[in-house]
Amino acid sequence: MSYLGVAVYHGGKMKLIDRRLRLTELLLRSSITVLALLGIILIVTDTQVKRIFTIEKRAKYTNMKSFVFLVVVNGIVSVYSLLQTLRCVMGSMKGSVLLNKSLALAIFSGDQAMAYMSVAAIAAASESGMIGIRGEEELQWMKVCNMFGKFCHRGAGGVASTILAAVAMVLVSCISAFSLFRLYGVTNQRPSKLAMVK
Repeated sequence: MSYLGVAVYHGGKMKLIDRRLRLTELLLRSSITVLALLGIILIVTDTQVKRIFTIEKRAKYTNMKSFVFLVVVNGIVSVYSLLQTLRCVMGSMKGSVLLNKSLALAIFSGDQAMAYMSVAAIAAASESGMIGIRGEEELQWMKVCNMFGKFCHRGAGGVASTILAAVAMVLVSCISAFSLFRLYGVTNQRPSKLAMVK
């Protein structure tokens, strides 16, 4: 296997680890795309109408700015993960892993940014959800989930899907960190048979 055009000696175990790592990355990136899209669908289609006397109130995701933020972040994460999935598939078909350190650094940085954005969006949506469930007496914010139960449950499903996508994104970030940092310190000399330990 070679990185940066530099030949690196890998034993049979390392080749097996590389293959498994690439497959794991591909599966994680695919699942991130699906879970982020599922989160978008659950939240965007979430609506409930409640009639209070003669007044009709409609709850929808745009009423909660944290849900709007979650939808935007899920959209960005799903597109990014789809592009990275395609890169993984093309890399597997060509048999190459990474071309250079700059590409590895860009992928690592992108993965980190997506993971942090996902966690921030989940934190904001979860806080809004807890206020909807429990209210905030000191600020005189009333509970709304007792009136809009279906809306709250479906929104919680969208947040849960996003949490799973974020966990997978964190794992992908670890894989991209491993892929980046093992490019440093690579030598082009094949180790002698005496130095090899089995």
